[in-house]
Amino acid sequence: MDLTESGQLILAERYLLNGERPENMFERVAITVAAAEESFQTDIDKKIVIEKFTQMMENLEFLPNTPTLINAGKPNGQLAACFVLPLEDNIDKIFETLHHTALIHTYGGGTGFSFATIQPKSWPKNQEAYSLNICSILELFELATKLINQGGIRPGANMGILPINHPDIFDFVKYKSTVNSRLSSFNLSVSVTDEFMEKAIKNEKYQLEYSGKKGKLVSANELLFLIAQEAWASGEPGLIYADEINRANPTPEFGRIIATNPCGEQPLLPYEACNLGSINLVKIVANGKINWLKLQELVYWAVRFLDNVIEVNRLPLKESEEIVALNRKIGLGVMGFATMLQILNIPYNSDAAVKLGTDIMRFIQKHAHEASHSLAKERGSFPAINSSILKNEIRRNATCTTIAPTGSISSIAGVSSGIEPNFSLIYQRNILNKTVIEINRVFLKMIREAYPSHMAEEIIAYLMKFGKITDAPHLTKEKAAPYVTALEIDPAWHLKVQAAFQTYCDNAVAKTINLPENTKVEQIFDIFTMAYKLKCKGITVYRINSREKNALDFINCPIC
Repeated sequence: MDLTESGQLILAERYLLNGERPENMFERVAITVAAAEESFQTDIDKKIVIEKFTQMMENLEFLPNTPTLINAGKPNGQLAACFVLPLEDNIDKIFETLHHTALIHTYGGGTGFSFATIQPKSWPKNQEAYSLNICSILELFELATKLINQGGIRPGANMGILPINHPDIFDFVKYKSTVNSRLSSFNLSVSVTDEFMEKAIKNEKYQLEYSGKKGKLVSANELLFLIAQEAWASGEPGLIYADEINRANPTPEFGRIIATNPCGEQPLLPYEACNLGSINLVKIVANGKINWLKLQELVYWAVRFLDNVIEVNRLPLKESEEIVALNRKIGLGVMGFATMLQILNIPYNSDAAVKLGTDIMRFIQKHAHEASHSLAKERGSFPAINSSILKNEIRRNATCTTIAPTGSISSIAGVSSGIEPNFSLIYQRNILNKTVIEINRVFLKMIREAYPSHMAEEIIAYLMKFGKITDAPHLTKEKAAPYVTALEIDPAWHLKVQAAFQTYCDNAVAKTINLPENTKVEQIFDIFTMAYKLKCKGITVYRINSREKNALDFINCPIC
């Protein structure tokens, strides 16, 4: 197996059971997931399925989300990464949801919540008076999360979302900057509508309200600027573009989607869960070209794998079992996009990169839907299909594609995470009390092939000393261009790449726009409006050094 030193250490630290080697882990996962084949009449031999599943994982061509790798074959058997739980303005229901959250975190899942139903703190309480408001509920769930390690191997993760029209929106927006490290398990996002964004762009007034009762009339522009200001200060909140998400909601009869998983890429209904997996794009490059036939085959087997996961998954909540069985959502995505671009000598900040991203995701989307269609003819369409926008089709899964951050699995595969650019070409990582220094392998190969050994070593020495290649000796701009890093890329290019993948993605795209320290609040405001105009479903920014500790791209997501 082509594992980096970091990949081997991460597997040993978090994934491998006692005495396992990486190949044993992948075989364990393949056997567990392939067991679903026994539930259906099929012409495919289960042994072939096990072989295919094992092969694409061992070759690092496809990897499922972390809970599947860790829990497959274990007694708990909880394999999904993403959950959304409902919150009601009722003390009993709040603590019921807290209990459900604890169960999900215990087995490795992450949770998302909308606080839309929680009564504003300044409004008169109903007869069932209690002291919990949005901010105190956040702290309650934060405390519970810190008491539970997910599967004993990582801290829990949550997403808290509040709609823009809620009267407590100002407190919510400013909450992270006032409590900072006290809320480390939560990502916070504001759910904005087309109406609000249009009013913000036109500098018009916007009505706050709760449960049909009107609150303050505020300046939409000033409120969006405040969100940008807070994001400038701490990286949060992000934005969720609610109307764009619901235009793609496959089951609108089940209700409006108002929440997502912790990293925002998986919009879900209350109690829904979703399992994710990612294709390593580096593995479809051969002789400087994309091997489209190989990609098509990987998509077919990856969709089958993820659909099988639904069958063998042991979800911790009965409510989740019911709605997952009805909609059968899966999320197939990619990792290693930036690494692939470097192999192909394409700068991330270029029209060629945007076009390639568009072409790849269009291809994956098309063949994922075809694979889901093929599975439906074998196994039946998802039971809720007649209540969905797909009622005239034959489809096994209500959704098929999601772009996750792939924080851990891309480190195992030794490639860039998700569709992110490289944050740096050199990393120092501490794993199992061992310090590992990694230099981008594609960059090393390029300079050693392009330059005499003494020149190559001078370039490497410069990178080791300064952490960047700007002004490195001997290195031409043409050679350096494909190795542009996140902070060197104009936000517009970040957004163009995100929008390219979002255009052909059923669910949403996890993407952080990393920004230089000297970025202005006005620039973040412009990023928010540009993301809306490009029809993104969400946006997250992070200005470097805006927190005491920077979250680099390779540790950006504790879930996927």
